[in-house]
Amino acid sequence: MLMPSIFGENLLDDWMRFPFGGYSENSLMKTDIRESDGSYEMDIDMPGFQKEDIKAELKEGYLTISASTKKNNDEKDENGKYIRRERYMGSCSRSFYVGSDVKQEDIKAKFENGILKLTVPRQEALPKTEENKCIAIEG
Repeated sequence: MLMPSIFGENLLDDWMRFPFGGYSENSLMKTDIRESDGSYEMDIDMPGFQKEDIKAELKEGYLTISASTKKNNDEKDENGKYIRRERYMGSCSRSFYVGSDVKQEDIKAKFENGILKLTVPRQEALPKTEENKCIAIEG
């Protein structure tokens, strides 16, 4: 949708989201990555998720963080009639290439206050040896 924006946000985002509420995909799993001595420190925002909702997996050099949740906020009056029914069900995931030499046991994870904190060891890049590629000249 081609709509004017101010400060990178669509002017109608809040109005269009009103009936559905919740987070947009742009606000989930925002990540800060810092480089420290021998490792990368990652802070991933995971609002509304519990530790049990989050899964971290390392496969073929890719660290994938995924989370899913199902919430039911039903309220009833004294006659058993619903006053409000709001349910949220959703999932999100994000992958980072951390290197094929990183092992699962080398990655440390901690979840507190809605932020997943990961420590991933930094792999030293191996210097590439320059290959001489020559074209054979016949004659």
